[in-house]
Amino acid sequence: MWLPELIDNDQPRYLALVDAISQAIERGVLKPGDRLPPQRRLAWALGLNPSTAMQAYREAARRHLVGGEVGRGTYVLAGSREASLFLLKQPDAQPTRLDLSTNLPVLDAHDHDLPRSLLALGVSTDLAELQGYASPASMQRGRLAVSRWLRGRSLEIPPGRLLLCAGAQQGVFAALLGLCEPGAPALVEALTSPGIKAAARQLRLPLHGVAMDEQGVLPEDFDRLARATGARVAVLTPCMQNPTGVSMGRSRREAIAALARRHDLLIIEDDVYGALGAEPPLAALLGERSVLVGSLSKTVAPGLRFGFIAAPEPWLVRIDPEAQATGWALSPLCLRLASEWLEDGTAARRLAWQRQQVERRWKMARKLLGPRVSGTASPHLWLTAGDGEAGLAGIALAAGIECAAADVFAVGPGAPDAIRLSLSAAPGLVVLQRALQALAERLAATPKDDGPPAALSLSSMSRQDVSNE
Repeated sequence: MWLPELIDNDQPRYLALVDAISQAIERGVLKPGDRLPPQRRLAWALGLNPSTAMQAYREAARRHLVGGEVGRGTYVLAGSREASLFLLKQPDAQPTRLDLSTNLPVLDAHDHDLPRSLLALGVSTDLAELQGYASPASMQRGRLAVSRWLRGRSLEIPPGRLLLCAGAQQGVFAALLGLCEPGAPALVEALTSPGIKAAARQLRLPLHGVAMDEQGVLPEDFDRLARATGARVAVLTPCMQNPTGVSMGRSRREAIAALARRHDLLIIEDDVYGALGAEPPLAALLGERSVLVGSLSKTVAPGLRFGFIAAPEPWLVRIDPEAQATGWALSPLCLRLASEWLEDGTAARRLAWQRQQVERRWKMARKLLGPRVSGTASPHLWLTAGDGEAGLAGIALAAGIECAAADVFAVGPGAPDAIRLSLSAAPGLVVLQRALQALAERLAATPKDDGPPAALSLSSMSRQDVSNE
């Protein structure tokens, strides 16, 4: 039985155990597929409380280091660079670095919406209900609020075609779990979000990356891979795609929708950034071939943990036959706050503020980094190495910026030398300006061949039938 030596420091014991698991995987002591000791046995051997071991295993699973199966135990997952984005960072571990590695919305330090809402709840007569499970009435209220919210995005979705969930990541996972058999191929962008990669790995779904350009997936490669793989499901992010920040124009959306109908493909649309853009969801063109997943995390407040799945009834029945599993994780308090904010206009006002903040930060990045920044405003920025440059992630680190490298997002081998910077994660404009100025100076000082810098270069990912199995 594998037994770690826990480092004695001031961090909680469960985190020390998670670090030991991570280090053992990195050193090869624990290999993909290895089974970890049962939680109670490990706790007994290390002199820990069983709840401590349970908390450590849960955190290791959240970081996508391990995966658990009822009746089979906990196993080490295949190597996962994207897991680094979910690590709990120690406070002030690198006080001189600006962490732009994780996509977060801009947070308003002077926000008064939450205190106002909590004060109102404190004097309400039905506060006791929020200590139980979400009631059918509160779930229906939430569905009605989301239905009205989507109407503002040119979508008419009745409440009966909505499931509520605890964020878009849970929604995408639930959709893949309910709609895909293990081993079934799925199409995604050649550079896709770590959450989608992690979900596919846990569900044993081989991913096939579709080549991209400045408007997202290329129709000709989407067509080719649909025919070559026989895939019945594709997971796409048409608006402010993660990590590249690109958005599909009207003609591209129409082309992808036409191909989905031709190949009888179901599109799971990750619309978590969609409300920040101007276009309606791709779902508006897909009809019965659409499963739309969204949340308030990137637009209103991530702490609400409020998301939704919108789809025709046959797909909803497959995703959640009892109409309980997806909503079970919703906190009644968060559900109440989200419903109120959607109803009274608070959510719309916060969305408008978020859009303004994203626009300001993106314009600043474009001013400081020049032609490297192209396209339209997005909360995250995709930079690729120019001619003669190498090790873009190292250049960013030397400039005092923590970023996410391309191999975190690449489906299969051949990731470009590129990084994603989450502009909205910076605590303020001044801090972001200093960091981007330092990065611009580092890039300017890097020896390179003559030639213009690359803004969005996905050529190395083009027309490769790559999979993550």
